[in-house]
Amino acid sequence: MTNPEPRPFRIAVPQADLDDLHARLANTRWARELPDVGWTRGVPAGYLRRIADHWQHKYDWRAAEAGLNRLPQFVTEVDGQELHFAHLRSAEPGARPLLMVHGWPSSFVEFTKIIGPLTDPVAHGGRAEDAVHLVLPSIPGFGFSPLSAPGQGNLFAVAGAFAEIMTRLGYDRFLAQGTDVGAGLVGLLPMVAPGRVIATHVNGPSPYPFGPALSLDGLTGAELDRAERFNTFQQDGAGYLHLQATRPQTIGYALTDSPVAQLAWIVEKFAEWTDPAKALPEDAVDLDQLLTTVSIYWFNQVGASAAHALYDGMQAYRAFAQPAAGDGDQAAEAWEPATGGWEPSPAPPSAVAVFAADLTVRREVDPAGSHARWTEYDSGGHFPAMEVPDLLVADLREFFRDH
Repeated sequence: MTNPEPRPFRIAVPQADLDDLHARLANTRWARELPDVGWTRGVPAGYLRRIADHWQHKYDWRAAEAGLNRLPQFVTEVDGQELHFAHLRSAEPGARPLLMVHGWPSSFVEFTKIIGPLTDPVAHGGRAEDAVHLVLPSIPGFGFSPLSAPGQGNLFAVAGAFAEIMTRLGYDRFLAQGTDVGAGLVGLLPMVAPGRVIATHVNGPSPYPFGPALSLDGLTGAELDRAERFNTFQQDGAGYLHLQATRPQTIGYALTDSPVAQLAWIVEKFAEWTDPAKALPEDAVDLDQLLTTVSIYWFNQVGASAAHALYDGMQAYRAFAQPAAGDGDQAAEAWEPATGGWEPSPAPPSAVAVFAADLTVRREVDPAGSHARWTEYDSGGHFPAMEVPDLLVADLREFFRDH
């Protein structure tokens, strides 16, 4: 551990990299497309050409970069892994710390719309007691946390590293919220940091993607719909996960060499995972905010490293969730965190928010009914901080107020 103290960080993409992006977009070798297939076989060429043109000619990376640099950002090293995070302190004296963790294919940029309402609630229709100090880390392999070695994406190691960041910031106890991979990490925090997590909140937890199809027996209404959509996803929508969880290096070449490949890889998921009532990704989220995340993947060459992180994460998750003899213990103990090990402890109060596009089936992800709060919404999707920020903020405020 050579640099334990968080050091200030500033985003500074060289102009040569920006020029290279524009040149590559201009010289894209476009794939041929069969007629009349729409979105059934992936992102349509006509649509992607339009978004790529916007990225090249209308999107302003320098404006996005300047906006992000107005956020206090830092890097610190934990167990050999460099970790990036933004740290937004509230002016409210009673504010509590909240760790918020993004998922794939995303970044800390996902949360920029809710920074103000969470850190300064009085100015955004809330109460002073709702205020939090926000810590927004980049998962190893994502954003500005480049993966340093195989295994650094192990979910137990990452959760332990995030707990260590909170220690270094002086936060002994804290709230935690996560989405996608971030939800998995938040679920592990009470194990790797026993007694320190006040309460947890996740959105859209999905059944295990590599498990069997879900039985539809006894399900009705929204639960039946989500179970049917989950089974369809397993058959028709999980190719990206199989590839990244098994051959991250191979897909990494395309994501690193072609900005259009990286754009399509991410845009497809925003098309499939956002509010089903929205026809196109830019109907559900701000297009420039989406392109800021795509740009971060491109400039930092983290399309490949995020795939490697998912590989590490799925290996650990498989061993823990479906262990062979002793494998679960090995998955949990395959790291030496700076804070000491992990141990079972009473689970803190937890909440789940399910948005319209989510594939959450409660009897699969919460069979014991252990969550203190379970809320379902008829709008939004996988990226609620981008899609329906007001709903997410209200859900967080209402739950954390009592904890």
